[in-house]
Amino acid sequence: MTHVDDASILPARWWKASASGAVSDCVEVGIVGEEEEVVAVRDSKRPTGPALLFNHRQIRGFVEAVRVGGLG
Repeated sequence: MTHVDDASILPARWWKASASGAVSDCVEVGIVGEEEEVVAVRDSKRPTGPALLFNHRQIRGFVEAVRVGGLG
């Protein structure tokens, strides 16, 4: 996993996570570039803020850790 300080510079198609709440606790996911090898995650309230960048193996592990509560 890597990161960028300004997610708005990424050539990404962004969408909000389906589990995002209505009180500004939204996460956006973006597929970066035409090769679609990188998945970016950012806070929707801060589109020019940082984003985490994952390859496909890493994002699967990240999602699974979130699902089972392994990040808290």
